[in-house]
Amino acid sequence: MVSPGTSPWQRALGDSVAELHPRLLAYFSAIPAGCIGRGTGSFDSVGTPRRWLWPVLAILARRGILFPVWERDVPFRIENRPVGEALQAVRTFRFAAGERTMVDAVSIDARGLVDRLGTGGPLAVDMTATVVDGALRLTSGAARWRGRRLPLAPRLQLTERFDDLAGRQHVALTLESRIFGRIYEYSGHFDYRIDAS
Repeated sequence: MVSPGTSPWQRALGDSVAELHPRLLAYFSAIPAGCIGRGTGSFDSVGTPRRWLWPVLAILARRGILFPVWERDVPFRIENRPVGEALQAVRTFRFAAGERTMVDAVSIDARGLVDRLGTGGPLAVDMTATVVDGALRLTSGAARWRGRRLPLAPRLQLTERFDDLAGRQHVALTLESRIFGRIYEYSGHFDYRIDAS
């Protein structure tokens, strides 16, 4: 259970949350009641150039998890809001073919930090969070689809840092398969603020 006024990230990181860059500390702290976190920016790249993966990604796209694309300079926006004991993120990508939305919700359960991805949260991924040089680094552990463990799930790594030179937040995500190597990625900068909802 997340204590009132404390985000799942703060609970997972414990005392090391204080090592985050001050701008990231604001991002990963609890969102005040009646407010919403909003960000806008651009991804340098999104997806995978391996088109043979696109049929699988098309299935995941129906759930708002990943998309069958390989595009550069993709505008996006993000909205973060508390939903019960979880922190929900809705990312909207403006692809050449139109907007697509990715949904996930981060919470704490008996396993620790868990990210439930997609509409209805069918994909649950255990995550380990650490602070490295003021940045948040997330690494995936076990993954489950509707409660069933996925033994060959790819490894996710996400790094969220504040770029002092650009004056913007930077996020980079990669998915690596033990068999096929890198199978998905996105990376880009954005501005973030807390607004009244």
